[in-house]
Amino acid sequence: MKALRAISLHKHLLGPTNRRLASNPFHISSQSIQYPNFSRQFYRRFGSEAPSLSFEAPNGGKDSSPDGKSPKIWTVYDPLSGRMSTQKVGPGGGGGEEFEAETQKGLSGFEDGDEETSEQRTYGSVKKAKPGVTERVNFGDIVGYKKKTKKIKTCWVCSSCGYTDGQWWGMCRSCDAQGTMREFSEGDAIVGGGGSKINGSGVLEKAGTWLPKPEDQVLPMRLKDVKRGVSHPDWRISLPGLFGEEVGRVLGGGLVPGSLVLVGGDPGIGKSTLVLQIAALIAEGCDLGGAAPVLYVSGEESVEQIGSRADRMNIGTEELFLYPSTDIQDIVNKAQLMSPRALIIDSIQTVYLNDVTGSPGGLTQVKECTSALLRFAKKTNIPVLLIGHVTKSGEIAGPRALEHIVDAVLYLEGEKCSSHRLLRSVKNRFGSTDELGVFEMSQLGLQAVLNPSEMFLSEEYLGSDVLAGLAIAVTMDGSRSFLIEIQALCVPGGSTISRQVNGIQASRADMIISVLTKQAGLKLEGNSIFLNVVSGITLTETAGDLAVAVAICSSFLEFPIPNNIAFIGEIGLAGELRSVPRMDKRIHTVAKLGYKRCVIPKSAEKSLGVSAYEEMETVACKNLKEIINKVFLIR
Repeated sequence: MKALRAISLHKHLLGPTNRRLASNPFHISSQSIQYPNFSRQFYRRFGSEAPSLSFEAPNGGKDSSPDGKSPKIWTVYDPLSGRMSTQKVGPGGGGGEEFEAETQKGLSGFEDGDEETSEQRTYGSVKKAKPGVTERVNFGDIVGYKKKTKKIKTCWVCSSCGYTDGQWWGMCRSCDAQGTMREFSEGDAIVGGGGSKINGSGVLEKAGTWLPKPEDQVLPMRLKDVKRGVSHPDWRISLPGLFGEEVGRVLGGGLVPGSLVLVGGDPGIGKSTLVLQIAALIAEGCDLGGAAPVLYVSGEESVEQIGSRADRMNIGTEELFLYPSTDIQDIVNKAQLMSPRALIIDSIQTVYLNDVTGSPGGLTQVKECTSALLRFAKKTNIPVLLIGHVTKSGEIAGPRALEHIVDAVLYLEGEKCSSHRLLRSVKNRFGSTDELGVFEMSQLGLQAVLNPSEMFLSEEYLGSDVLAGLAIAVTMDGSRSFLIEIQALCVPGGSTISRQVNGIQASRADMIISVLTKQAGLKLEGNSIFLNVVSGITLTETAGDLAVAVAICSSFLEFPIPNNIAFIGEIGLAGELRSVPRMDKRIHTVAKLGYKRCVIPKSAEKSLGVSAYEEMETVACKNLKEIINKVFLIR
């Protein structure tokens, strides 16, 4: 545009034969430029020097060559192509191409290889477009071509769930999380359905190729050849001692080589203490032919803290190695070189993979790290134990994201006000999920409880002869039976009648009270009834119905029940007693704890062996009326 203004300002300098320039400012002829000063001013705007072209117009458009018959050369700007074009008019026409190249060089003031002209161009530059260069014409400020750049593929990935989208959204459209979408370009490590990244072609590649690979090719095997030469009694890693027997019972008989076990629980419940004791038993190898190294990887505590805990628990094995690290690739490389008997990760929320996006502890990182450890365990036949924290909603490391990956899931439970801990198996591919381990937290760590029923019975009841409103029920948890205490309190009428139930389903308690009112003839309508299960546990099975009914009768009739009687049975709507599963196991536990009598349904008497319970009397009853007549008449 500056060039156009310069042409309009110098219009009075042009001769009468050059009116064509005034009508077409883009049209420049050899006759139109009459004065060298204007020529230098015009071309200086587009180059560092005046072009090496000499035009002479005062002779009426004739060239200064000897023959005087040189053709007229016209330079015209073509808005469609965005560059200057030249034409020859008159004698000797047809040589415009050679002159065009010279004109382009002279008008631009730069060489073809000049870097400045390759980046930008203003009016007057007639440089030819190069291959691979895109031309762009803007009639506002006449912008020339610029270099074509390679388009980089980008995507947006949710750091919480790994959802990938082609554009940014304010929230993840998969998990509805706010502010978790992160931008990733070509070559950046992202998560695409399981630890993948974008390669140079824009294709997602699977991560985890650094994991150890078997040297020989794996071929299909016959089922009978899989366990050939394997001794089943020696297949599992046994854990000796009372503590080891409790843990081994929950695991199904011991730790299976190549398995991935997840130990979960609330913060501070004792997960690290439990796993450290297991690591010490495995490292000692009393039943495995000698000691062997066990690698304990800590991502939360320092090795000094773990060493202090081991000293307090009198753990002095020399084959237990501690290693502080949070990089899964580094941990796997160290474990592969050491070849330990077991690998322990404390905890899964602190480790990470470099090829996976998100911070340690996120859902994507936790899933990918667990999958990598699972592949390591299966390829090396080394058992791996993971520690996972329980979230506020009571789940392990997110919404149960790891339970489908691991082989076994163990939960360590316990009340804050109690020193007892319960170890349950929620998932177990190598054993039953009905087993339960009972421990007590002490200064030396977790100690196995020989008589678990003691934790559910009150000391006052054990020391007294009789106490009204108390009854003993026998419940099963897995393959173990427990004796729990049921408390009931009936308060005669008043202004308000209420019912408070703790540890028993409210609907179940209402049904038992209604059956006692209808079938047993007790006038409970005008009484406020309170029910409670000692030690804060919840009664979930129907085997405790009889004990609840007897406790209510004892409080209503103000007739105490002797402390050497236990009750087992389910109550029907007609007031009849029904049998429950594993009656022999329950009665055997009652007899072993020193009880003298056990009230059971009449239908279960025939299936029991009398010789096994010679020291204990079994009282069989058909319905609630018969129980009231027999139990509350005992002196």
